[in-house]
Amino acid sequence: MVKLRAAQYACSLLGHALQKRGASPELQKQIRQLEGHLSLGRKLLRLGNSADALESAKRAVHLSDVVLRFCITVSHLNRALYFACDNVLWAGKSGLAPRVDQEKWAQRSFRYYLFSLIMNLSRDAYEIRLLMEQESSGYSRRQKGSGGGTPGGSETGGPGDPGTPGGGLPQIALKLQLRVLLLARVLRGNPPLLLDVVRNACDLFIPLDKLGLWRCGPGIVGLCGLVSSILSILTLICPWLRLKP
Repeated sequence: MVKLRAAQYACSLLGHALQKRGASPELQKQIRQLEGHLSLGRKLLRLGNSADALESAKRAVHLSDVVLRFCITVSHLNRALYFACDNVLWAGKSGLAPRVDQEKWAQRSFRYYLFSLIMNLSRDAYEIRLLMEQESSGYSRRQKGSGGGTPGGSETGGPGDPGTPGGGLPQIALKLQLRVLLLARVLRGNPPLLLDVVRNACDLFIPLDKLGLWRCGPGIVGLCGLVSSILSILTLICPWLRLKP
């Protein structure tokens, strides 16, 4: 399934590259047809995914963390609706339901897909915030235990004093730099979370483009879809890279 997805978006990226290089119309047509066949094949293989997504939503309801419970459950419910719309699209494209308005159902499916990705990214942001708070509090405890002060010592405190002219901006810049370093440390120490953020961020460009909310072109869509698919394959090869729960 994931390999078909990677092949489909690779065809999309290749078709865009061929168009830019002025390749023959016949070759471009063959690449588009191959992409269409791969898309239809993926839809066929996803016929039972709505039920799987609903089962995942039922399991997520029992999570103890309220925020994770909400984000993961809503994400799975939207995925179930996305797959259901995808099944209707497959029936229309395969000729089983020729009267299906494919444009309308495609817009619906991408809308549910977008909501699902927003929930996934919200979950990622929440987990990042928790880990950053844990890292920050752990650092503070270590500093107190060793008798040290805050990072930067008096250099960070001096510019921030109310009586120091123009001291506010350097202190804000320093705090921002420290937050970015803390974020990088957290993501570097949690590869599953990092991969999930990158994968969801890449996938986000697909519904944004299809819904007309942010036109980024077939080249960007193909590249983002290919990167996301490669990361998904990586999580299948190395299960420990899959974000849990």
